[in-house]
Amino acid sequence: MTSYRGRVELPEGEPMRVDRYIAGRCGLLSRSQFKQQSLFIKVNGREVKPSRRVCRGDLLELSYAPPQAMLPGGEDIPLTVLYEDSQVLVADKPAGMVVHPGAGNFSGTLVHALLFRIGGWPESEGASAPGLRPGIVHRLDKDTSGVIITAKNPRAQEFLAAQFRERRVKKEYLAVVKGRLYPLTGRISSYLIRDSGNRKKFTWNGEGRGRLAVTSYRVLKVFENHSLVLLRPRTGRTHQLRVHMLSLGHPIAGDPLYSRPGGEAKSLPQGLMLHARRLSLLLPGETGERTFQAPLPERFKQYLSELRSAGL
Repeated sequence: MTSYRGRVELPEGEPMRVDRYIAGRCGLLSRSQFKQQSLFIKVNGREVKPSRRVCRGDLLELSYAPPQAMLPGGEDIPLTVLYEDSQVLVADKPAGMVVHPGAGNFSGTLVHALLFRIGGWPESEGASAPGLRPGIVHRLDKDTSGVIITAKNPRAQEFLAAQFRERRVKKEYLAVVKGRLYPLTGRISSYLIRDSGNRKKFTWNGEGRGRLAVTSYRVLKVFENHSLVLLRPRTGRTHQLRVHMLSLGHPIAGDPLYSRPGGEAKSLPQGLMLHARRLSLLLPGETGERTFQAPLPERFKQYLSELRSAGL
């Protein structure tokens, strides 16, 4: 059984059915999975039904058996490998590739490519089933390119995952944002929550609700109406960099979720201008930190060249 315990995070005066809250806000189980699980729900210490309505501040406790997912099969998908040994594989993920299977993406992911390359996931170490994410210890959004590290076995996966949980991994991203960003250096700290109007998006708030996200930035180049920015996330929240740039009034160019079209030449390459440039961490069996770097993709170089020549 898996357990969860936490305070309900909802706007004041907006109660919600507990099953909807668990599925939408916590993301632990879908409502269709409730009948398939041995699920026990408590609110403020009392066992309740899924139809019970909860309010902000209620203490929610869950005990459930997580849904079992079949291990994906390998697929012969080319990878740009930056480093590889018997424990890990570091790849330069292209924009457009999904990291792991999920709703609407059951093939063609990085996981499928990894499993094909290593000949399947080892099952001899007594580790729990990895579900749909064997080898995955961190994520890049589908539209983000750049360096990502994966594990080849359960022990390596846990070794790497622990560094991400403990925030010992150093990450650097390059982004082109709209507008001339000032000041040229800064630190963004805010709480991120799902956007109540669009469940695919996140937003920020200053009330301490949600999950704390921290990003440092430095402007490397200012164009007429754009800026090239180096981003160093201190936490690893979903859409963190995209939301933080939007919060400054400078969304990342080409962002299909957070940036409105306009203000760009039609000749500019399409797609999210966000690239995971550098990753530093320890590898299994080593004592010194390693740094891996992914070169700028051609579309990113072309974008910067067009900005220079077009005066945008």
